[in-house]
Amino acid sequence: MSTPKVKAPAKAKKVRELGAPKGMRDIMGDEYYLFQGFFEKAQEVAMYYGFKPIETPMLEHEDVFTSGIGEGTDIIDKEMYTLRTKGGDHLALRPEHTASLMRSYIENGMNAQPQPLLFYQYGPTFRHDNPQKGRWRQFYQFDLDALGSEKSIVDALVIKTLTTIITESGAPAISVDINSIGCKECRGGYVRELTTYYKKHLNALPALDRERLKTNPLRILDSKEEKTIEINAGAPESVSFLCPGCKKHFKEVLEHLEEMKVSYTINKNLVRGLSYYSRTVFEVVVDMGEDSAPMAIAGGGRYDYLAKQLGSKKDVSAMGAAIGVDRLLMMPWYSKHTPRIMKKPKVYFIQLGFEAKLKSLNVIEILRKGHIPMIQALSKDSLGAQLGMAEKSGAPYTIIFGQKEALDGTVIVRNMNTRSQEIIKHKDLADYMKSLK
Repeated sequence: MSTPKVKAPAKAKKVRELGAPKGMRDIMGDEYYLFQGFFEKAQEVAMYYGFKPIETPMLEHEDVFTSGIGEGTDIIDKEMYTLRTKGGDHLALRPEHTASLMRSYIENGMNAQPQPLLFYQYGPTFRHDNPQKGRWRQFYQFDLDALGSEKSIVDALVIKTLTTIITESGAPAISVDINSIGCKECRGGYVRELTTYYKKHLNALPALDRERLKTNPLRILDSKEEKTIEINAGAPESVSFLCPGCKKHFKEVLEHLEEMKVSYTINKNLVRGLSYYSRTVFEVVVDMGEDSAPMAIAGGGRYDYLAKQLGSKKDVSAMGAAIGVDRLLMMPWYSKHTPRIMKKPKVYFIQLGFEAKLKSLNVIEILRKGHIPMIQALSKDSLGAQLGMAEKSGAPYTIIFGQKEALDGTVIVRNMNTRSQEIIKHKDLADYMKSLK
Protein backbone atom coordinates (compact mmCIF):
# COMPACT_ATOMS: atom_id res chain seq x y z
CA MET A 1 0.00 0.00 0.00
CA SER A 2 1.51 3.34 -1.08
CA THR A 3 1.98 6.16 1.41
CA PRO A 4 -0.26 9.11 0.61
CA LYS A 5 1.62 12.27 -0.36
CA VAL A 6 1.26 15.11 2.06
CA LYS A 7 0.82 18.48 0.38
CA ALA A 8 3.42 20.99 1.52
CA PRO A 9 1.95 24.05 3.18
CA ALA A 10 1.76 27.05 0.91
CA LYS A 11 4.37 29.71 1.51
CA ALA A 12 2.96 32.71 3.26
CA LYS A 13 2.72 35.67 0.92
CA LYS A 14 5.20 38.32 1.92
CA VAL A 15 3.34 41.38 3.07
CA ARG A 16 4.90 44.58 1.79
CA GLU A 17 5.48 47.16 4.47
CA LEU A 18 2.98 49.95 3.92
CA GLY A 19 4.58 53.21 2.83
CA ALA A 20 4.74 55.84 0.11
CA PRO A 21 6.56 54.79 -3.09
CA LYS A 22 10.29 55.48 -3.14
CA GLY A 23 11.04 59.12 -3.91
CA MET A 24 7.51 60.26 -3.07
CA ARG A 25 6.09 61.62 0.17
CA ASP A 26 3.07 63.02 1.96
CA ILE A 27 2.97 66.80 2.24
CA MET A 28 1.18 67.99 5.36
CA GLY A 29 1.20 70.49 8.20
CA ASP A 30 3.63 73.40 7.91
CA GLU A 31 5.22 71.97 4.75
CA TYR A 32 1.84 72.05 2.98
CA TYR A 33 1.45 75.73 3.85
CA LEU A 34 4.98 76.41 2.57
CA PHE A 35 3.94 75.10 -0.85
CA GLN A 36 0.60 76.91 -0.81
CA GLY A 37 2.18 80.20 0.25
CA PHE A 38 4.78 80.00 -2.50
CA PHE A 39 2.26 79.14 -5.22
CA GLU A 40 0.06 82.08 -4.17
CA LYS A 41 3.02 84.47 -4.30
CA ALA A 42 4.19 83.13 -7.65
CA GLN A 43 0.69 83.49 -9.11
CA GLU A 44 0.45 87.06 -7.82
CA VAL A 45 3.68 88.07 -9.60
CA ALA A 46 2.82 86.12 -12.77
CA MET A 47 -0.63 87.68 -13.07
CA TYR A 48 0.84 91.17 -12.62
CA TYR A 49 3.05 90.57 -15.67
CA GLY A 50 0.08 89.34 -17.71
CA PHE A 51 0.25 85.55 -17.35
CA LYS A 52 -3.01 83.64 -17.01
CA PRO A 53 -3.65 80.23 -15.42
CA ILE A 54 -3.96 76.93 -17.23
CA GLU A 55 -3.99 73.35 -15.95
CA THR A 56 -3.07 70.39 -18.13
CA PRO A 57 -3.59 66.68 -17.25
CA MET A 58 -1.00 64.79 -15.22
CA LEU A 59 -1.40 61.93 -17.74
CA GLU A 60 -0.73 62.44 -21.46
CA HIS A 61 -0.30 60.12 -24.41
CA GLU A 62 3.28 58.91 -24.24
CA ASP A 63 4.20 60.29 -27.66
CA VAL A 64 3.48 63.84 -26.49
CA PHE A 65 6.72 63.55 -24.52
CA THR A 66 8.72 61.17 -26.75
CA SER A 67 8.03 63.38 -29.79
CA GLY A 68 8.52 66.64 -27.93
CA ILE A 69 11.31 66.06 -25.41
CA GLY A 70 13.15 63.70 -27.75
CA GLU A 71 15.14 60.50 -27.66
CA GLY A 72 18.63 60.68 -26.23
CA THR A 73 17.52 62.63 -23.17
CA ASP A 74 17.63 61.13 -19.69
CA ILE A 75 13.96 61.93 -19.16
CA ILE A 76 12.82 59.78 -22.09
CA ASP A 77 15.51 57.10 -21.92
CA LYS A 78 15.45 56.45 -18.18
CA GLU A 79 13.09 58.54 -16.10
CA MET A 80 9.56 58.62 -17.54
CA TYR A 81 6.74 56.71 -15.84
CA THR A 82 4.65 54.98 -18.50
CA LEU A 83 1.61 52.73 -18.45
CA ARG A 84 -0.68 50.91 -20.85
CA THR A 85 -4.43 51.19 -20.29
CA LYS A 86 -6.90 48.33 -20.65
CA GLY A 87 -7.94 49.92 -23.92
CA GLY A 88 -4.38 49.74 -25.23
CA ASP A 89 -3.43 53.42 -24.94
CA HIS A 90 0.19 54.19 -24.02
CA LEU A 91 0.15 56.97 -21.42
CA ALA A 92 2.82 58.69 -19.36
CA LEU A 93 2.85 60.71 -16.15
CA ARG A 94 4.08 64.14 -17.15
CA PRO A 95 7.82 64.61 -16.54
CA GLU A 96 7.44 68.35 -17.26
CA HIS A 97 4.69 70.80 -18.30
CA THR A 98 5.85 72.29 -21.60
CA ALA A 99 4.94 69.54 -24.05
CA SER A 100 1.48 69.26 -22.45
CA LEU A 101 0.94 73.00 -22.81
CA MET A 102 1.89 72.96 -26.49
CA ARG A 103 -0.40 69.98 -27.07
CA SER A 104 -3.21 72.02 -25.49
CA TYR A 105 -2.36 75.08 -27.61
CA ILE A 106 -2.61 73.03 -30.80
CA GLU A 107 -5.67 70.99 -29.79
CA ASN A 108 -7.68 74.03 -28.69
CA GLY A 109 -6.86 76.19 -31.73
CA MET A 110 -5.22 78.89 -29.61
CA ASN A 111 -3.34 80.17 -32.66
CA ALA A 112 -6.59 81.93 -33.67
CA GLN A 113 -6.40 84.14 -30.55
CA PRO A 114 -4.39 87.38 -30.33
CA GLN A 115 -0.73 86.42 -29.82
CA PRO A 116 1.30 86.00 -27.70
CA LEU A 117 -0.57 83.98 -25.09
CA LEU A 118 0.96 84.05 -21.62
CA PHE A 119 0.31 81.15 -19.22
CA TYR A 120 1.36 79.98 -15.81
CA GLN A 121 0.73 76.54 -14.36
CA TYR A 122 1.94 74.53 -11.41
CA GLY A 123 1.62 71.11 -9.87
CA PRO A 124 3.31 67.73 -9.52
CA THR A 125 5.58 66.22 -12.16
CA PHE A 126 7.13 62.74 -12.18
CA ARG A 127 10.55 61.32 -13.04
CA HIS A 128 12.07 57.99 -12.06
CA ASP A 129 15.20 59.80 -10.93
CA ASN A 130 17.64 58.85 -8.17
CA PRO A 131 16.08 60.32 -4.99
CA GLN A 132 18.39 62.64 -3.07
CA LYS A 133 18.20 65.85 -1.05
CA GLY A 134 15.94 68.31 -2.85
CA ARG A 135 15.12 65.83 -5.62
CA TRP A 136 12.02 63.64 -5.57
CA ARG A 137 10.33 61.31 -8.03
CA GLN A 138 7.15 63.30 -7.54
CA PHE A 139 8.25 66.92 -7.48
CA TYR A 140 6.62 70.30 -8.01
CA GLN A 141 7.21 72.96 -10.63
CA PHE A 142 5.88 76.44 -11.29
CA ASP A 143 5.94 77.19 -15.03
CA LEU A 144 5.74 80.38 -17.09
CA ASP A 145 5.21 80.25 -20.86
CA ALA A 146 4.70 82.74 -23.68
CA LEU A 147 3.43 81.26 -26.96
CA GLY A 148 3.08 82.97 -30.33
CA SER A 149 5.93 85.50 -30.50
CA GLU A 150 9.58 85.34 -31.55
CA LYS A 151 10.39 88.79 -30.10
CA SER A 152 13.34 89.09 -27.73
CA ILE A 153 11.19 91.10 -25.30
CA VAL A 154 9.20 87.91 -24.66
CA ASP A 155 12.37 86.11 -23.52
CA ALA A 156 13.11 89.04 -21.21
CA LEU A 157 9.55 89.06 -19.85
CA VAL A 158 9.73 85.39 -18.86
CA ILE A 159 13.18 85.77 -17.28
CA LYS A 160 12.18 88.96 -15.41
CA THR A 161 8.97 87.40 -14.05
CA LEU A 162 10.84 84.27 -12.96
CA THR A 163 13.66 86.16 -11.22
CA THR A 164 11.14 88.46 -9.50
CA ILE A 165 9.32 85.45 -8.02
CA ILE A 166 12.60 84.01 -6.73
CA THR A 167 13.90 87.33 -5.38
CA GLU A 168 10.61 88.05 -3.57
CA SER A 169 10.82 84.58 -2.06
CA GLY A 170 13.93 85.71 -0.19
CA ALA A 171 16.86 84.83 -2.46
CA PRO A 172 19.72 87.14 -1.39
CA ALA A 173 21.80 86.92 -4.58
CA ILE A 174 20.78 85.41 -7.91
CA SER A 175 22.36 85.39 -11.34
CA VAL A 176 21.22 84.16 -14.74
CA ASP A 177 23.45 81.74 -16.69
CA ILE A 178 22.47 82.23 -20.31
CA ASN A 179 23.42 80.98 -23.77
CA SER A 180 22.04 80.78 -27.30
CA ILE A 181 22.11 77.43 -29.11
CA GLY A 182 20.84 78.90 -32.39
CA CYS A 183 18.02 78.00 -34.73
CA LYS A 184 17.55 75.22 -37.31
CA GLU A 185 19.37 77.37 -39.88
CA CYS A 186 22.63 77.68 -37.95
CA ARG A 187 22.63 74.89 -35.38
CA GLY A 188 23.55 72.18 -37.91
CA GLY A 189 26.98 73.70 -38.49
CA TYR A 190 27.59 73.94 -34.77
CA VAL A 191 26.54 70.34 -34.12
CA ARG A 192 28.86 69.11 -36.90
CA GLU A 193 31.78 71.03 -35.41
CA LEU A 194 30.92 69.76 -31.94
CA THR A 195 30.73 66.16 -33.20
CA THR A 196 34.13 66.48 -34.86
CA TYR A 197 35.59 67.83 -31.61
CA TYR A 198 34.21 64.97 -29.52
CA LYS A 199 35.40 62.34 -32.00
CA LYS A 200 38.94 63.61 -31.39
CA HIS A 201 38.41 62.81 -27.69
CA LEU A 202 36.36 59.66 -28.22
CA ASN A 203 38.61 57.35 -26.22
CA ALA A 204 38.49 59.67 -23.21
CA LEU A 205 34.70 60.03 -23.22
CA PRO A 206 32.76 57.87 -20.72
CA ALA A 207 30.48 55.21 -22.27
CA LEU A 208 27.32 57.24 -21.56
CA ASP A 209 28.63 60.25 -23.48
CA ARG A 210 29.94 58.11 -26.36
CA GLU A 211 26.36 56.87 -26.74
CA ARG A 212 25.05 60.45 -26.62
CA LEU A 213 27.43 61.34 -29.44
CA LYS A 214 25.40 59.01 -31.68
CA THR A 215 21.95 60.28 -30.66
CA ASN A 216 22.22 63.85 -29.32
CA PRO A 217 25.70 65.46 -29.26
CA LEU A 218 24.44 68.63 -27.59
CA ARG A 219 23.56 66.61 -24.49
CA ILE A 220 27.26 65.93 -23.90
CA LEU A 221 27.68 69.60 -22.95
CA ASP A 222 25.22 68.95 -20.10
CA SER A 223 27.14 65.88 -18.87
CA LYS A 224 27.88 65.46 -15.17
CA GLU A 225 30.76 63.04 -15.84
CA GLU A 226 34.02 64.46 -14.43
CA LYS A 227 36.14 63.54 -17.46
CA THR A 228 33.57 64.99 -19.87
CA ILE A 229 33.44 68.26 -17.93
CA GLU A 230 37.20 68.59 -18.51
CA ILE A 231 36.77 67.90 -22.24
CA ASN A 232 33.87 70.37 -22.49
CA ALA A 233 36.17 73.19 -21.35
CA GLY A 234 37.68 73.20 -24.84
CA ALA A 235 34.50 72.53 -26.81
CA PRO A 236 33.40 74.94 -29.59
CA GLU A 237 31.05 77.73 -28.46
CA SER A 238 27.55 77.82 -29.93
CA VAL A 239 27.50 81.65 -30.04
CA SER A 240 30.35 81.53 -32.59
CA PHE A 241 28.05 79.73 -35.05
CA LEU A 242 24.92 81.89 -34.72
CA CYS A 243 23.32 83.21 -37.90
CA PRO A 244 22.68 87.01 -38.14
CA GLY A 245 19.08 86.61 -36.93
CA CYS A 246 20.07 84.58 -33.85
CA LYS A 247 22.96 86.95 -33.07
CA LYS A 248 20.58 89.93 -33.15
CA HIS A 249 18.01 88.11 -31.01
CA PHE A 250 20.58 87.08 -28.38
CA LYS A 251 22.12 90.58 -28.27
CA GLU A 252 18.67 92.11 -27.67
CA VAL A 253 17.88 89.62 -24.86
CA LEU A 254 21.13 90.58 -23.10
CA GLU A 255 20.35 94.29 -23.55
CA HIS A 256 16.96 93.77 -21.93
CA LEU A 257 18.58 92.00 -18.96
CA GLU A 258 21.09 94.82 -18.56
CA GLU A 259 18.32 97.43 -18.66
CA MET A 260 16.39 95.49 -15.99
CA LYS A 261 19.60 95.16 -13.94
CA VAL A 262 19.37 91.36 -14.00
CA SER A 263 22.85 89.96 -13.40
CA TYR A 264 23.87 87.40 -16.04
CA THR A 265 26.82 85.29 -17.21
CA ILE A 266 27.17 83.81 -20.70
CA ASN A 267 27.68 80.08 -20.15
CA LYS A 268 28.99 78.53 -23.39
CA ASN A 269 28.23 74.96 -22.22
CA LEU A 270 24.63 75.61 -21.23
CA VAL A 271 22.21 73.65 -23.41
CA ARG A 272 19.53 72.44 -20.93
CA GLY A 273 18.43 68.81 -20.87
CA LEU A 274 15.56 68.77 -23.36
CA SER A 275 15.96 68.47 -27.12
CA TYR A 276 13.17 70.92 -28.03
CA TYR A 277 15.14 74.03 -27.02
CA SER A 278 16.33 76.60 -29.57
CA ARG A 279 17.97 80.02 -29.36
CA THR A 280 17.83 81.32 -25.76
CA VAL A 281 18.49 78.87 -22.91
CA PHE A 282 19.06 79.94 -19.32
CA GLU A 283 19.23 78.91 -15.67
CA VAL A 284 18.68 80.97 -12.52
CA VAL A 285 21.56 80.31 -10.15
CA VAL A 286 21.51 81.07 -6.41
CA ASP A 287 24.63 81.92 -4.43
CA MET A 288 24.90 79.36 -1.61
CA GLY A 289 27.78 81.03 0.24
CA GLU A 290 31.53 80.48 0.38
CA ASP A 291 31.37 76.82 1.39
CA SER A 292 28.95 75.65 -1.31
CA ALA A 293 28.73 75.75 -5.09
CA PRO A 294 25.99 77.91 -6.66
CA MET A 295 22.73 76.01 -7.20
CA ALA A 296 20.38 76.19 -10.19
CA ILE A 297 16.78 76.34 -8.99
CA ALA A 298 15.04 77.44 -12.19
CA GLY A 299 15.59 77.49 -15.91
CA GLY A 300 14.12 77.37 -19.36
CA GLY A 301 14.43 78.65 -22.89
CA ARG A 302 12.86 78.95 -26.32
CA TYR A 303 11.11 76.00 -27.94
CA ASP A 304 10.15 77.39 -31.35
CA TYR A 305 10.00 73.97 -33.07
CA LEU A 306 8.09 71.93 -30.49
CA ALA A 307 4.71 72.48 -32.15
CA LYS A 308 5.76 70.78 -35.39
CA GLN A 309 7.29 67.90 -33.44
CA LEU A 310 3.83 67.37 -31.92
CA GLY A 311 2.10 67.37 -35.31
CA SER A 312 1.28 71.03 -35.98
CA LYS A 313 1.51 72.16 -39.61
CA LYS A 314 3.28 75.36 -38.56
CA ASP A 315 5.97 76.24 -36.07
CA VAL A 316 4.88 78.20 -32.99
CA SER A 317 7.45 80.56 -31.51
CA ALA A 318 7.48 80.02 -27.74
CA MET A 319 9.48 80.77 -24.61
CA GLY A 320 9.10 79.10 -21.22
CA ALA A 321 10.69 78.45 -17.85
CA ALA A 322 10.12 76.48 -14.66
CA ILE A 323 11.04 76.81 -10.99
CA GLY A 324 11.95 73.68 -9.03
CA VAL A 325 9.69 74.41 -6.07
CA ASP A 326 10.85 71.59 -3.76
CA ARG A 327 14.43 72.81 -4.02
CA LEU A 328 13.49 76.47 -3.52
CA LEU A 329 11.46 75.76 -0.36
CA MET A 330 14.40 74.01 1.32
CA MET A 331 16.64 77.07 0.91
CA PRO A 332 17.60 78.65 4.28
CA TRP A 333 16.65 82.07 2.92
CA TYR A 334 13.13 81.14 1.78
CA SER A 335 10.80 83.79 3.21
CA LYS A 336 7.88 81.42 3.96
CA HIS A 337 4.98 83.29 2.38
CA THR A 338 1.85 82.94 4.50
CA PRO A 339 -1.11 81.50 2.53
CA ARG A 340 -4.08 83.86 2.28
CA ILE A 341 -6.33 81.38 4.09
CA MET A 342 -3.94 81.39 7.05
CA LYS A 343 -5.18 84.32 9.09
CA LYS A 344 -4.25 84.98 12.69
CA PRO A 345 -7.30 83.93 14.72
CA LYS A 346 -9.29 86.73 16.33
CA VAL A 347 -11.58 84.43 18.29
CA TYR A 348 -11.34 81.15 20.18
CA PHE A 349 -14.78 79.55 20.34
CA ILE A 350 -15.71 77.67 23.54
CA GLN A 351 -18.93 75.69 24.01
CA LEU A 352 -20.36 74.03 27.15
CA GLY A 353 -23.18 71.51 27.42
CA PHE A 354 -25.26 69.55 24.93
CA GLU A 355 -27.60 72.40 23.92
CA ALA A 356 -24.64 74.67 23.19
CA LYS A 357 -22.79 71.97 21.27
CA LEU A 358 -25.96 71.33 19.25
CA LYS A 359 -26.15 74.97 18.15
CA SER A 360 -22.40 75.66 17.96
CA LEU A 361 -22.10 75.29 14.21
CA ASN A 362 -24.77 77.97 13.73
CA VAL A 363 -22.66 80.45 15.71
CA ILE A 364 -19.50 79.44 13.81
CA GLU A 365 -21.35 80.03 10.53
CA ILE A 366 -22.16 83.60 11.67
CA LEU A 367 -18.43 84.17 12.22
CA ARG A 368 -17.50 82.57 8.88
CA LYS A 369 -19.94 84.73 6.93
CA GLY A 370 -18.61 87.77 8.78
CA HIS A 371 -15.02 86.81 7.80
CA ILE A 372 -13.95 86.63 11.45
CA PRO A 373 -10.90 84.30 11.75
CA MET A 374 -11.52 81.76 14.51
CA ILE A 375 -10.47 78.40 15.92
CA GLN A 376 -12.44 75.90 17.98
CA ALA A 377 -12.28 72.62 19.87
CA LEU A 378 -15.82 71.29 19.41
CA SER A 379 -14.82 67.80 20.53
CA LYS A 380 -13.82 69.07 23.99
CA ASP A 381 -16.27 69.34 26.91
CA SER A 382 -14.23 70.77 29.79
CA LEU A 383 -14.26 74.56 30.26
CA GLY A 384 -10.79 74.45 31.84
CA ALA A 385 -9.31 72.51 28.92
CA GLN A 386 -10.84 74.86 26.36
CA LEU A 387 -9.74 78.00 28.24
CA GLY A 388 -6.21 76.61 28.43
CA MET A 389 -6.19 76.05 24.67
CA ALA A 390 -7.59 79.55 24.14
CA GLU A 391 -4.72 81.03 26.15
CA LYS A 392 -2.12 79.13 24.12
CA SER A 393 -3.74 80.06 20.80
CA GLY A 394 -2.94 83.76 21.18
CA ALA A 395 -6.45 84.76 20.05
CA PRO A 396 -7.29 88.17 21.61
CA TYR A 397 -10.95 87.24 22.20
CA THR A 398 -12.86 84.19 23.36
CA ILE A 399 -16.51 83.44 22.69
CA ILE A 400 -18.15 81.38 25.43
CA PHE A 401 -21.36 79.62 24.42
CA GLY A 402 -23.11 77.70 27.21
CA GLN A 403 -26.55 76.26 27.98
CA LYS A 404 -28.03 79.64 29.01
CA GLU A 405 -26.63 81.41 25.95
CA ALA A 406 -27.97 78.65 23.70
CA LEU A 407 -31.47 79.26 25.06
CA ASP A 408 -31.17 83.09 24.97
CA GLY A 409 -29.64 83.33 21.49
CA THR A 410 -26.57 85.11 22.87
CA VAL A 411 -22.84 84.54 23.41
CA ILE A 412 -20.30 85.88 25.90
CA VAL A 413 -17.37 87.70 24.29
CA ARG A 414 -14.33 87.87 26.58
CA ASN A 415 -11.30 90.12 26.08
CA MET A 416 -8.35 87.84 26.88
CA ASN A 417 -6.13 90.74 27.95
CA THR A 418 -8.49 92.72 30.22
CA ARG A 419 -10.79 89.76 31.13
CA SER A 420 -13.79 92.07 30.53
CA GLN A 421 -16.90 90.41 29.05
CA GLU A 422 -19.93 91.44 27.01
CA ILE A 423 -23.14 89.55 26.24
CA ILE A 424 -23.93 89.83 22.52
CA LYS A 425 -26.97 88.63 20.57
CA HIS A 426 -26.36 86.35 17.58
CA LYS A 427 -27.70 88.92 15.10
CA ASP A 428 -25.17 91.50 16.30
CA LEU A 429 -22.19 89.19 16.71
CA ALA A 430 -20.43 89.68 13.34
CA ASP A 431 -20.65 93.48 13.46
CA TYR A 432 -19.55 93.56 17.09
CA MET A 433 -16.48 91.41 16.41
CA LYS A 434 -15.53 93.58 13.42
CA SER A 435 -15.66 96.66 15.65
CA LEU A 436 -13.09 95.19 18.06
CA LYS A 437 -9.44 96.02 17.50
